[in-house]
Amino acid sequence: MDDSPPSAKIDSTQNRFLLWSHVHQRFDQYLISVNPDDSYKVVVFNADGDGLDGRMLDPMCRDPANSHCVSNQPLRWHFQQSVLANMRWPGEPILEHDFPPGTVIMREILAGPYAQERFELEMVVRLRGVC
Repeated sequence: MDDSPPSAKIDSTQNRFLLWSHVHQRFDQYLISVNPDDSYKVVVFNADGDGLDGRMLDPMCRDPANSHCVSNQPLRWHFQQSVLANMRWPGEPILEHDFPPGTVIMREILAGPYAQERFELEMVVRLRGVC
């Protein structure tokens, strides 16, 4: 809100923390988040190649007495959006699958269940950095 103090605004520097560029990108895509209601635990919603899942933010980042602490409200909002972006309804198919080496993946997808949905997902994943 416009009448909020500077530290409470969403774009305040107090609402930011330093991330590696590839982690920042995944944070922006709601694939990584921080849960301020669970000891500031990092939650990774896909493959965790950096070993971040379950780690906690540095105490300096979460200490309200520290002028550099992050605000809980934007973290909470981001975490809720991440959960919503990554959840499935009961009975919804899990489309991720590890294909054995040498498999023609697209042939397997198109021959299997939910072919159109799986094809669209595969195209989105492959073209994510191109478009």
